[in-house]
Amino acid sequence: MTVESRSPSESRSSESSTSLEPPQGFFRRHATKLVASAVITASLLFTLQKGGLKLLPDSGNFAHVRWWTLGAYFVTLVVMTYFRAVRWRFLLRSIATVPRKRVLAVSWIGFAAILLMPFRLGEFVRPFLIREKGKLSMTAATGTVVAERVVDGLYLSIILAIALILVPHLVPLPATVVGLPVSVSAVRHSGFVMLGVFTIAFIVIGVYYFARAWARRLTLAVFGLVSKKLGEKLAGIAEKLADGLHAFGRARDAFGFLWETTIYWFANVGGMWLLAWGCGIVHGDGTAITFGEACALMGMLGVTVLIPGPPGLLGVFQAGIYAGMTMYFPTNVVIEQGAAYVFLLYMIQLVWTVVAALIFLVGHPGALKELSTSAEETVPAG
Repeated sequence: MTVESRSPSESRSSESSTSLEPPQGFFRRHATKLVASAVITASLLFTLQKGGLKLLPDSGNFAHVRWWTLGAYFVTLVVMTYFRAVRWRFLLRSIATVPRKRVLAVSWIGFAAILLMPFRLGEFVRPFLIREKGKLSMTAATGTVVAERVVDGLYLSIILAIALILVPHLVPLPATVVGLPVSVSAVRHSGFVMLGVFTIAFIVIGVYYFARAWARRLTLAVFGLVSKKLGEKLAGIAEKLADGLHAFGRARDAFGFLWETTIYWFANVGGMWLLAWGCGIVHGDGTAITFGEACALMGMLGVTVLIPGPPGLLGVFQAGIYAGMTMYFPTNVVIEQGAAYVFLLYMIQLVWTVVAALIFLVGHPGALKELSTSAEETVPAG
């Protein structure tokens, strides 16, 4: 390989011309994603409204709410978001030791960015804010986030699959999800599809971690038939992402991460169960929602939020919960008590996620500038 040399004057000229090029702003760089996000959001909201489901329920829908359960749910939400955030330190520890308080601050800011930015562009914020020159690179941090996401997807899809198999549902099942032109049968199948996708993703990353040379040769052999450059690129990406599994080579870190992940998901479903009971979600015979049904609701929410698009998950969040409730509860319960439940669940999570991020942004003014820079510099243009 030859390296072309340039004179100092040529270098200065090149640098000068580059610096004169105005940097593209965030909105211009991601105009396509933003427009697509707006279209998806509008379509979902229109469909929900046409199906008789309102984002803001009528006052009568709140008649069955036990208001004290909102405070109890908030406690479970704080516990859930705390463990969701700090467990990341176990994945980072194989690369660098990061104080728990910093991991918490970066994570809570990152969670708000993920929620508020379209197409999950906020996923890049956490690696950007946690990086540290000479100690923790952006690539290494991103690998740990991908590993975290794959484990979460596998965890959640296993819970959903077990719930779909073991938890009794309405017989016969409704043809479509209440308020949506979506087949309930297709919704149930999507849960098993999600399990398959995340199982394959975990296996692929695992193979690249434990048998990298063989996995690389296989990737080049398969994708090289189409394009050698594509094969090399995919192999390189897989290798970098597989590095996020370093923590699983250390028993103490692996156990710590999986234990706190279990607490995170248990607190999540426990809180959803409590709030659903507090909103009066009952079966046709008047019996209350079960823990297994809450697991199914949480799993269906996980399926729908995989749909890239709306800021704030507006529309997809509501669709996921309604899809879950349709399998177990009468239509009148879904559109009345269920409407109150979906609204309160969404609003409490939205407000807390934003407030939690603001707690650290207010205390660390420089983080806001970094956050802006991360949106401009680290998110791939699309």
